[in-house]
Amino acid sequence: MDSAVVLAIAHEMGFETYAMSVRYGQRHTSELDAADRVSSTLGAAAHKTVVVDLRSIGGSALTDADIDVPESGGPGIPVTYVPARNTIMLSVALGWAEVLGAADIFCGVNAVDYSGYPDCRPEFIEAFEKLANVATKAGVEGAGIRVHAPLLRMSKADIVREGMRLDVDFAQTVSCYQADAEGRACGHCDACRLRAEGFAAAGVDDPTRYVS
Repeated sequence: MDSAVVLAIAHEMGFETYAMSVRYGQRHTSELDAADRVSSTLGAAAHKTVVVDLRSIGGSALTDADIDVPESGGPGIPVTYVPARNTIMLSVALGWAEVLGAADIFCGVNAVDYSGYPDCRPEFIEAFEKLANVATKAGVEGAGIRVHAPLLRMSKADIVREGMRLDVDFAQTVSCYQADAEGRACGHCDACRLRAEGFAAAGVDDPTRYVS
C-alpha cells in the first residue's frame, strides 16, 4: 500500500513514472502480481521486476522457511528485517534511473517502519542520496540524483488518507508477509496488523481480502 501511494504522489507531482519491483526470494510473491496491476492502474510508463535472490544469504523470516513470521511486534529490529534489502533495492533502482536518464527516485519507507528497520530511517535515505551522487555518472557528470521518501514521517492512517485523496484502490494492494497465491492476507502478521490499524484509525473500511 505504501508503494502505491508513493507512485500516485509522484504522478500527481507531474513525473513520468517507472515502477520497479524486486523478486528477492520473499514468501509473499503475490505482492509482485499486485504491483503489476497497481502500476498499470496508476499510469506508470513501465513496470519492471528485477530478480535478486536474497534467499542465498537468508537471515530473515521473509526469505528463510526455517524462521517463523511473528504475529506480534517486539523490542529491537524484528526477524522480518531482510538484511540490506532496501540498500539493494535502491541500488538497483539507481542503476535503472541512470539508464532512463531519471534524476528522481521515490521509495515508500515510512515512520511506522523506521522504529524497527534501520533501512527505513531518515538517516538511511540521506546517506543513500549522498552515495548516489558520488558513485554514479549521473551524480558526478549530470544533474544529480534526488531520493524522495514522501511517506517518511506519516503514520499508516496518514498514508490511508493520502491514498484515498489520490484515488488509490487499496483493494489491489498486498501487504501481508505471508499472503497466499491469490493475494489473500493472513490477518495475523505485523504487516496485516499495521495495515488494519491504519484503516481503522483513518475511519476507512478495510478492503483487504483475508484467508477465511
